[in-house]
Amino acid sequence: MRTIATMNQLKRRLHEIVFEADTKYGRLFDIVLLIIIILSVVCVLLESVDAIRADFRHILYISEWVFTILFTIEYILRVTLIGKPIKYVFSFYGMVDLLAILPSYLVIFFSGAQSLIIIRSLRLLRIFRIFKLVQFLGEAQQLMLALKTSLYKVSVFLITVLISVCIMGTLMYSVEASNPSFSSIPKSIYWAIVTITTVGYGDMVPITPLGQFISGILMIMGYGVIAVPTGIVSVELAQAKKEDINTRNCSECSSEGHAYDAVHCKYCGAKL
Repeated sequence: MRTIATMNQLKRRLHEIVFEADTKYGRLFDIVLLIIIILSVVCVLLESVDAIRADFRHILYISEWVFTILFTIEYILRVTLIGKPIKYVFSFYGMVDLLAILPSYLVIFFSGAQSLIIIRSLRLLRIFRIFKLVQFLGEAQQLMLALKTSLYKVSVFLITVLISVCIMGTLMYSVEASNPSFSSIPKSIYWAIVTITTVGYGDMVPITPLGQFISGILMIMGYGVIAVPTGIVSVELAQAKKEDINTRNCSECSSEGHAYDAVHCKYCGAKL
């Protein structure tokens, strides 16, 4: 009985360290993990440079496997320390954690010159490690709430922009009838999108005075296209109230964002 109690206490202690950041060691674990993630992403970026890869191939290879082993240990801990491991495995962070280590192991099972392209593309999936950084953004929940609240307004605005570029593209198709660049309505709509977003590739240029006048109007509208959704999200972000929550993580479903005085998980009902 004492052995079982000791194991359960050790499991709870490890769960606090791995999943939460309110404790001293939990915060230290997150900081160390953050540093490892950054270093691993830097190695992936450096490996894509031919000159660096040629001179430091062995160092990068060893570093890659060190990072892979460390991430594997972290993934195993997260799966074993939670009450419902299947829910974590198929969660967003669970899939990201798996994608962070899976390509390195898949490379072992591929060999031969014909598979080199496949291996290289698999190794590019290691960039998914950078998404693990999202776990360390303290204001992420507030930002997501603002985006969710402003989704309807932004959607209505984007639909309005889409209708506008269709109308302007069709109008330019009629005005620039003698211009081979505007040979169809879809191409004219493409030009309108490029213009209103202030990208301006310059591959399609109006030649008639009226077409140039319409282009000027569309360019000025482009500033509004940039400013309006930014303003909508900014207002929602400013109005979003930050709830009194902490980083406590449910030991059963791994959900977080509970109030300080919460006794049970608001998602699965398990005792915190």
